[in-house]
Formats: sequence, C-alpha cells, structure tokens
Amino acid sequence: MLKKSIFYIFLASLAVILFFNPNFKTIVAGVAILLFGMIMLEEGFRVFAKGPLQNILKNATNKLYKSIGIGALVTAFIQSSSLVSVITISFISAGLISLSGGLGLIFGANIGTTATAWLVAGFGLKIKISALAMPMLVFGIIFSFQKKESYKGFGNILAGLGFFFLGIHYMKEGFDIFKEYIDLSQYAISGFLGVLIYTGLGVIITTILQSSSATLALILTALAAGQIEYHNALALAIGANIGTTITAILGSLSANVAGKRLAGAHFIFNITTGIVAIAFIFPLAKLVDNLSETFGISNTDYTLKLALFHTIFNIIGVLLMIPFIKKLEELLIRVFKEKTDQDIDEPKYLNEAVLEFPGTVITSLFKESKYLFKKAIFEIVAHGLNIHREDIKSDRKIKKIVKKSTEDMQIDVEELYYQKVKTIYGEIIKYAAKAEKKLKLNDAQEKAVNDIKVANRKMVEIIRDVRELNKNVALSLDLDNKHLQKEYDTFRKKITKVLRIIYLFRKTDKPEKLARELKELKKGAKENKRHSNKAIDKLIRKDLISVEMASSLFNDYSNVNDIIKKLIEVAELLYGKKDTLLENSDD
Repeated sequence: MLKKSIFYIFLASLAVILFFNPNFKTIVAGVAILLFGMIMLEEGFRVFAKGPLQNILKNATNKLYKSIGIGALVTAFIQSSSLVSVITISFISAGLISLSGGLGLIFGANIGTTATAWLVAGFGLKIKISALAMPMLVFGIIFSFQKKESYKGFGNILAGLGFFFLGIHYMKEGFDIFKEYIDLSQYAISGFLGVLIYTGLGVIITTILQSSSATLALILTALAAGQIEYHNALALAIGANIGTTITAILGSLSANVAGKRLAGAHFIFNITTGIVAIAFIFPLAKLVDNLSETFGISNTDYTLKLALFHTIFNIIGVLLMIPFIKKLEELLIRVFKEKTDQDIDEPKYLNEAVLEFPGTVITSLFKESKYLFKKAIFEIVAHGLNIHREDIKSDRKIKKIVKKSTEDMQIDVEELYYQKVKTIYGEIIKYAAKAEKKLKLNDAQEKAVNDIKVANRKMVEIIRDVRELNKNVALSLDLDNKHLQKEYDTFRKKITKVLRIIYLFRKTDKPEKLARELKELKKGAKENKRHSNKAIDKLIRKDLISVEMASSLFNDYSNVNDIIKKLIEVAELLYGKKDTLLENSDD
C-alpha cells in the first residue's frame, strides 16, 4: 500500500512539473532512458548468472574478506547491486550460504555500486557519449532478437549500456538547456544546514527513482552543468546512499526471512555510513582534495572528486561494520525470526526467493523432501509398526526391539498424513511445477526435478500402504494367536531393518556398503512379491490361522514388500547423489 501511494504521488508530481515546466522534460527523459538501460543490463547479466556468477559468489563466502571483495568486484562489473542482492537472498533461502557470508556480499556490493559514479564521471561526461551509445543500441537490439539465450543476454547488456549512456547524454543536455531558464546553483546552502537539507533531498530523489545509481548519475550531470554546488552535491550523494535503504525496506515487505534480514543489514549499514559521512563531511572533503592531488585529478574536476568521495565513505562504512558483523548477524536473527514449530505443516526451505535460479530451487526442493522424509515419513512408518524412532536409531538388535514393542501406539495414519504431509507435499509439487515453467532447465536439472517428484509420490504411497498395515498390526496385538503375531513381527523386523539402514545411510560419509545392502533388500522385496509366502500357506494347511487372518496376511505380505521397495527407492533418489547448488547448472 505504501509503495503504491508513493508511486501515485510521484506520477502526479511529475505530471504537474512537466505541464508547468516543459524545459524539464529532457532531463526527465534522460533519467527514464538511463533507468531503462539499467533494467536491461540487469536482465542481460541475469542470463549469465546461472553458472559462473553463482559459483563465484557462493565460493566467496567462506571468508569475510573474500565475500566483501567479490561482492564489490561483481557489482562493479555487472553494474547491478540489486542482482547481487537477489542471488544472495536466493542462496541464503536455500541454505547454501550463511547469513554472515551474505552480509559480506551485500557490504561488498555497496562498494561495487560506487563504480557507477566513476563510469559516469570518468567516461560518460568526458566524451560525446551519444556517438558510442547508438552503435551499442543497434548491435544490442540485433543480438537481443536472437533465439539463443546467451546471444539475447549479450544483446540486453549491449543495449542496456547504450541506453545508460544515452540517458546520461540527455540528462547533460537537459541541464544545459535548463540553465538558460533557471540556475539551480543560486539555491546552494552552505554549512551543516546545507548538508542536512541536501542529504534529505538526496533521500527523497532516490526513494522516487528507486535507484541510488540513477540518483548519482543525475547529481553528476547536474554538477557537470554547474547547476549544483560541490559540497551540496556531496550531501546529495550521502542522501542517495541513505535513500536506497528505503528501496530495500519497501522491497522486503513481501520478502522471506532472508530478504528481511538482508534489508535490515542494508538499512543499518547505510544509516551508519550516512551518519558518519554527514558528521565528517568537511574533513572527508579535505581528504578527497589531498588524494585528488596525489591521483592527478584536477582541483576543479568536481565530478571525479565526487566519485572519489562516494567510494571513500562507502569503504569507511564497511571498515566500521566488519568488527561488528557477528553481532549484526545475531541481531538480525533475533529480530527476524523463522517459525520453529515443526508440527505446523508449512515448508521450511521453499519460498519465492529460491525460484530465481535453477540451482537454488532444486537444492531447496531436495532439502524440503529430505526434511519431509526425516520428520514425517520416518515417524509415520515407525509408529505405524508400533516401534519408537529412537529404538530404530539405536544399536540394539532389531529382534529384541520388535519383541519388546507390544504396545499399540494408537496412531491415526490418515490424520498424521493430513497434519504433517499433505500440505508440504503439495508445496513441493507446486514449486517443482513452477521451476519447470518459470526457469529454463537443462536435461540434468529436469531429471533432478523429476526425481524429486517421483520420490515425493512414493512417500505418499508408502503412507497409504502403512495405513493398511497399521490396522492389522494393531489387530494382531489384540488377538490371542501367537502364529499371527509371529508373522506380523516378521513384517515389522523387515521394515525396521530397512529404516535403520536408511537412517545410517543418511548419516554416513561412506555409504557404499549400506547402498549395497539396500540394493540387495530391494531386490529381495521384488522377488518376494512375485512368490507366495510359504509360511502363510503352512499356517492355513494346519488350521493355525483363520481364513480372514490369512487374507490379511497375504495382503500385508504384498504391502510390506511394496513399502520396503519404495522406502529404498526414496532413499536412493534423495540421498544417493549430491545436491550441490551448481551440480545441475549451466556452465
């Protein structure tokens, strides 16, 4: 609602300004073209974010200095801190990187985004940029119409750069025309009052444009045209940094926990950096003057000096935050809490953020499926046999466990299915379908998604089989027939053995031996299903069980073999392979 209100107010204000001051339209058109160019740049780089870029960002998070450095370099190269933020949120949501690693990437992105100021000040305003922009647009559009995705991505990058530079050209031209009618520099305000007022103005402009990079480009072109005074421009740049936090906060309102935590970190970082920059703006300006002499920047080249100032105070902000990054992580986790009630049938790893990239959604689907198997299916099967999970996980002999487990747990398998499985199963299938529809998956990725769907379907089938078996296991405990109980104890031993091996299979780093055992058990289950149970035939011939009991035993004999086979197949699909982020991603 807040975002809509701001948007409508902005539209109304823009219409009024353009109506009463048509000379302003060239500047506004320049800003619009530049923003469109940045959107195309992000879309272009998003094509190449599926493999190498994700690998680089993921592997950079094991050390803080690496995550900050890579975050800065990648953002400077792709000119999009928002794309780095999207990837980071997606990684954290999928559990691929820690929050502290993600914070390092975001802090680095704040440094990397200062490259825009250098690009505009050192290149965009120094040459006749429109001459370079036009060929970029021509070739960019040609490439973007190609069918091959990599060509389209390259075309969008070229066209995005073309629109970016063309926007700068129109903004610069607009300010030159505008100066003939109104000289904005006469509204310069000196001292700390001017710093505070222009900082606030920078916040407002950035909130409207939803891009600190666009605001900086606007400030630099106005400064180059002599429409604003240098120290006021420094304050506007500080305001642009603070204003981008409002963009992040508005964007996080509908985001998941990872998105909210990163928006919170962004807010704290930029507010802290902004306060420090405001408090020390004049000493920092003096430092810029001294460094400009060292680097050979002219004393009157205010655009390059502004770019240097912007970089310096962002680096200072990162240096200030580094000692407190662990404390910041703890604060964000405490403020933005995840739901911890595991009985609530809500997905733990699935959210909209993971749908940005094939690797993250596949990893999340695997994790959600494993979690469902570990927390729900394992429990339902074990309790359906009237056996405690902890007994299965122990090293006690299975024969003794089954012998002492004579109490009916009186569970309702149907109710447990609706309570713990149905919703999450539906979410897994929904997200798998979304991934197939939204993302362009290669053959390996499609196979991984299909494996996940098959594994989940088999888990639901296992519950159906256990429901039937549970009724008769409970009945066998009530009937005074030791022969019937012995057969059902045999069934329970078989399934319990499989559950224990799967549990060990999940936990071990060297699963080869257990994998062979599971394969043999699955083979045995398939063969058993094809052959009649001789033990049951013998009991019938000797009139040791009734016809009804024999009928139940024959049905459950088939059910048990089905359960064993499906349990093993689920284990093979979910745990028999690595599910790393980029195992199934494009290079």
